Amino acid sequence: MGNLLERNINGQQSIKYRIQSVKDLKVTLDHFDKYRLISQKRADYELFKQAIRLMEQKEHLTEAGLAKIVALKASMNTGLSEELKLAFPKVIPVTRPLVEDQEIKDPNWLSGFTTGEGCYYINLHKSASHKLKERVKLVFQLSQHVRDLALMQSLVSTLDCGNIYVDNELVNFKITQFKDLTDKVLPFFQKYPLLGVKSKDFEDFCKVAELMQNKAHLTVEGLDQIRIIKAGMNTGRI
Repeated sequence: MGNLLERNINGQQSIKYRIQSVKDLKVTLDHFDKYRLISQKRADYELFKQAIRLMEQKEHLTEAGLAKIVALKASMNTGLSEELKLAFPKVIPVTRPLVEDQEIKDPNWLSGFTTGEGCYYINLHKSASHKLKERVKLVFQLSQHVRDLALMQSLVSTLDCGNIYVDNELVNFKITQFKDLTDKVLPFFQKYPLLGVKSKDFEDFCKVAELMQNKAHLTVEGLDQIRIIKAGMNTGRI
């Protein structure tokens, strides 16, 4: 079911999984009805589901039905393209559902969310107060559109640590305290492991945390080792 699409954008290889047939999409609906989204993305899903139902009833083959689908699309994601706005100048977007129940009830949800949206990274920056004139700082971060501020705030209570930072339309959840990372974050994701290549970044993150616990980051050799690990993480991973 579905297809894998490979793309190369500005030298970066990406793979997309796409489902297009209405028959297969109905299987997808059953899955997400059982395992509900809790971010504001669920509003897009609910509108998407309405469009699928209209297509099942063959309404997309009529002018009136097509207008209904365009009105749904107008309230989804980034809205209508300029081309569609010209083609349907009188369209009135439907009311977008508001997702209010954003309590994280399943820790596996947070693991999946982090697989897609999280980042483990290592900061190395100059510091006059350190013997080697360089400081190591570990950061765990999740970012979303500010419309999901309530969901992001719930992460603080879920992990019992971290802080929220809002920058225009972006909200960031960050954990930088070393003890919080080693005592709460690392054990959490070891119990509820990530999937995909992000799990490799987590493994490297754990290696650096262990080096820091053993004070290796205070030596030239240890700092060099951390620098090598950092270079192979995230966008540096081959």
